[in-house]
Amino acid sequence: MSNVLAISAVTQLLKDLINDTLINGDISQALGADFTVTALPPNRVVAESASDQATQLNLFLYRVSPNAALRNSDLPTRNSAGELNCRPRLALDLHYILTAVSAEELHAEILLGYAMQLFHETAILPRETIRDALQAAVIDDILPQDFDPLRASELADQVELLKITPRTLSMDDMSKLWTAFQASYRTTVAYDVSLVLIERELPTRPTLPVLTRGGLADPVTGRDPGISLRPDLLNTVPTLSSITPADDHPVMRLGGAITIEGFALDGGEVTVRFTEPGTGTVLEMPPRSPAASNRLTVQLPDAAPLAPGSSSIGTVNDPATWRIGPYTIDVRILAPDGREILSNSLPLALAPRSTAAAAAAGSDTTITLTSAPPIRPGQSVEIVVGQQSQPLTTPAAPAVDAAATFTGLTSGAELPVRLRVDGIDSPVIDLTTTPPSLETVLIP
Repeated sequence: MSNVLAISAVTQLLKDLINDTLINGDISQALGADFTVTALPPNRVVAESASDQATQLNLFLYRVSPNAALRNSDLPTRNSAGELNCRPRLALDLHYILTAVSAEELHAEILLGYAMQLFHETAILPRETIRDALQAAVIDDILPQDFDPLRASELADQVELLKITPRTLSMDDMSKLWTAFQASYRTTVAYDVSLVLIERELPTRPTLPVLTRGGLADPVTGRDPGISLRPDLLNTVPTLSSITPADDHPVMRLGGAITIEGFALDGGEVTVRFTEPGTGTVLEMPPRSPAASNRLTVQLPDAAPLAPGSSSIGTVNDPATWRIGPYTIDVRILAPDGREILSNSLPLALAPRSTAAAAAAGSDTTITLTSAPPIRPGQSVEIVVGQQSQPLTTPAAPAVDAAATFTGLTSGAELPVRLRVDGIDSPVIDLTTTPPSLETVLIP
């Protein structure tokens, strides 16, 4: 922001620009006479007699008005206790008239033409132009000796740039102005300079230090998430927007991870719940740390069966407690005040994690596929090899593998193979390789 010297700095800046333009145009040589650029009231510029009239361009600040757009942008400046929240900022528009006078014919018009062309070409004053004009290095005999303090106006560093706009004044307005000046009328053009922001260095209530910036780092990239903005009208309750398996398959598998995205997924103790739609069985798991308000990562238990006597048997970490099929997934948050908040639910299927083996059975081939989690009684089972499929009977007890005999498979061929349980196939494409490859079995 500028300080109280800004008004005088603008006037001196415009004077300096006009003076440099006339000097660079070698006007003294063209006119055959010296000239001056002043910022005086018009009655002190217009001489009483033509013989005493100097060749002169005069820039006069005849009016200052509050800027209509920013005059109240800083309100309120104080809080209910009377403490200063922000420094009061004075936004002003400056109104100038530019007058050319000379005792010689056409000299005034020439000076006025140069100045008007300058203001037309530099309608917006760049910051570097302002800094260069207000540097002590440009002070010479033409400029006043007290020009140096104007550098402290900080005019080049204010938020808004200075803009010069021509203003049309009617003859009635012009007549009233010159009557108020108590001087004889001379050719005059008017300009508005907008805007000047004046702010005093006053102590304000200090803000609290920034302790964190945007929450925890992204668990995938490790980057600072930065400032979190929500350009929407969504509510602030926990909401899930998407669930994506880490291996990019459309289904989840034991041993893998899933990423849950949404918002407001924090604010207390967070639990991710997996619910079987048919039985209503609920499996609960904590998300992997660190977690963020817009993303959670859950690691599913390993596919390998637990050793006998393990303390995890029957818990969520036991692969036998999971069922191949669809799940609905939601998030439960236990707030510090004891409130339980539930998010919306999104569906995701659990597919079998399977490995294949082939063995010769005379002229036929037996294909055996493992399954994690185990296939439960009542579930439909089918093995698909290449373009052939073989339905199997449902097991009488939980089964960790399934086998079927196929006829007509070509020896030495590598065929894609998959296990289908309740209509859900084990992924046949390995997306972890580059390029992706098929899960195949070698026919003996």
